[in-house]
Amino acid sequence: MSDVTVRALGSEDWNAYREVRLAALKESPEAFASSYDAEVEYDEDFWRLRLSRSARLLAEAGGEAVGIASLGQAEEDGVAELFGMWVSPARRGTGVAWQLTEAAARHARAAGCRALKLWVSTDNGRAVAFFSSFGFRPADQRRPMTTDPTVEELAMVLPLGDDPGWVPTTAL
Repeated sequence: MSDVTVRALGSEDWNAYREVRLAALKESPEAFASSYDAEVEYDEDFWRLRLSRSARLLAEAGGEAVGIASLGQAEEDGVAELFGMWVSPARRGTGVAWQLTEAAARHARAAGCRALKLWVSTDNGRAVAFFSSFGFRPADQRRPMTTDPTVEELAMVLPLGDDPGWVPTTAL
């Protein structure tokens, strides 16, 4: 795990983001609301625009991308949303997801957010267990998955402030 670094990407990193995003879409198409075929032809301007809309955190080891996570504004005030996390299959279970999640929490805290929220498929027990072990708690909000409306997603929240029991005042 110590050989992994996580860094926020800037607009000049558009090609690095493109490469890891396409790798994620190829390897785990069911995890994203898009596909490799839909995104492979997008031009540089598109990738730069994506980088400007949300923070993208890249995990690297030995100069190779091994994971990615995105961080944006949730619907609730004071809440950041973690989404689009992917770790290369060879690095799963080695701490990369933990480091990406830590980096996302630090980034959200630095932006003044009081909580970090994510959506996870209720069918993905490994992910639910991972985020629970990190300190995320299930919220009472559920929704159908975008890619498969027969599968439900669960909102999970991690308080970031001094009060570990704090939740946003709007319903999650």
